[in-house]
Amino acid sequence: MRIGKGFIMHIHLMAVFFTAWGYQLTYLEFVAFVTSVVGVALGVFGPRQTWPWWNISSLLYAGLFYEQKYYASAALQFVFVAGGIWGWFGWGPKGAKPARLTAKAKAGWGALMLIGWFALYPVLKKIGAAASLTDAFGFVGSCIAQVLMVVEKYESWPLWFVVDGVYTYQFWHGGSYLTAILYFIFVLIAVGGWKRWLRESRAEAVIAHHADSSKSS
Repeated sequence: MRIGKGFIMHIHLMAVFFTAWGYQLTYLEFVAFVTSVVGVALGVFGPRQTWPWWNISSLLYAGLFYEQKYYASAALQFVFVAGGIWGWFGWGPKGAKPARLTAKAKAGWGALMLIGWFALYPVLKKIGAAASLTDAFGFVGSCIAQVLMVVEKYESWPLWFVVDGVYTYQFWHGGSYLTAILYFIFVLIAVGGWKRWLRESRAEAVIAHHADSSKSS
């Protein structure tokens, strides 16, 4: 393609990439979609290479969600970026070694989620967020799931399953169909992560038990 003198080719990220069945897909949403699928899929297998993909997609979605007035979801992406940096150094070169929460820890995280959800909801409603109730739930649930994933707890995946299901509904109802499809894909990936990390957490528990037995004998 020949570009004439003085002509500058510039593609705005919010420009329409293509239109299908009346839905206008922007370059921003398309690139964010692809990087998100790669990052979350890698997370199932536990290599720390998941985190750079996670961070790129989070920055892209921060811009997209802000444009759509999903303010909590936009702010959440910066939590994801911070978690991604933490995860890169926390997991180390060998990747994640999943473990399980104690019953007391589960109760504590559950209580924190409920308190955070009902505290954030009226704030989002007051500033005119597009979906205050589900966005508040998704923000708090995602923050907790992110922390649990970074510290390599199996319970992060069941929580991702629920959160991603809520987001699937929110974005489909709001007309962001590709993002809704993305979160439905996340739901399916969460099932895979749930099964894999449960299996690996059990294996890690057996290894730890044998190590303790060897020390005591």
